Amino acid sequence: MEQNILDCVIVGSGPSGFTAAIYAARADLKPELYTGLEPGGQLTTTTEVDNFPGYPAGITGPEMMMDLQKQAERFETKVHYEMITKAEFSKEVGGVHKLYAGNKEILAKTVIISTGATAKYLGLEDEKKYAGGGVSACATCDGFFYRGKDVVVVGAGDTAAEEATYLAKLCRKVTLLVRKDVFRASKAMVHRVENTPNIEVKFHHELIGIEGENSLVERAVIINNQTQETSKVDVEGIFIAIGHKPNTDIFVGQVDLDENGYIVTEKGSSRTNLPGVFAAGDVQDHIYRQAITAAGSGCMSAMDAEKYLAELH
Repeated sequence: MEQNILDCVIVGSGPSGFTAAIYAARADLKPELYTGLEPGGQLTTTTEVDNFPGYPAGITGPEMMMDLQKQAERFETKVHYEMITKAEFSKEVGGVHKLYAGNKEILAKTVIISTGATAKYLGLEDEKKYAGGGVSACATCDGFFYRGKDVVVVGAGDTAAEEATYLAKLCRKVTLLVRKDVFRASKAMVHRVENTPNIEVKFHHELIGIEGENSLVERAVIINNQTQETSKVDVEGIFIAIGHKPNTDIFVGQVDLDENGYIVTEKGSSRTNLPGVFAAGDVQDHIYRQAITAAGSGCMSAMDAEKYLAELH
């Protein structure tokens, strides 16, 4: 039995994956999309999405992903609720790429990687309990809901400094918890933090718990790791800003990655170092990390895949 070689397989199901599917399907590439363990991606952990154009009243993350999926399926994208566990990419132009979902082998002429990135958390039980009730890993996504309120930001790098200064414009007060006695952030970002009057930096402090009624954050429980003294800060939002991990483990050694594990794409395109392999969304973007930019790069990747296939014939 000869195995079917697909024109386009999309790995991942966030805004970039489904947008790639919509464009690829309309270009008659008959894409098949593998959702992975988290169908809908990071957005499914977000309650309100207010900054995606075209939804004047806002929409919840899960609803928006369902809309995107329905749109992709309307053009006959085949959606598989399975996880790709292994990839063997061809290095030849026109070569066939092999993907594996468990024991199932999938052959494809083009692959669009849109596996996203996962926000790093501290690993506290309370983070799960209060997810969507005041715990967030994205200030640009959720900061608006904390206008005029007090919040805590955890972290010491550029991400934390950036989130703290962004939130300071909206919130009454931002308490920044830094585990050591120094920032890891760049000098420029540190200056911005130091010059923002409503940010209070607490060095040698860590978040150890969260309190509040009805799964809504009311207090952060913190510890001074020098004196072991614990205290509580009244806040309504807690932003964990200790970075993201791109979901690229299964592509290591094949696709070029940067020092943090993000896929390197050719400037102004979605092309990777391998012919017929493209990357879209947060798996290759550690700067913007928004649903709208992910969707835009999903569109680019499908158009790049279509062009690649057209040039083979």
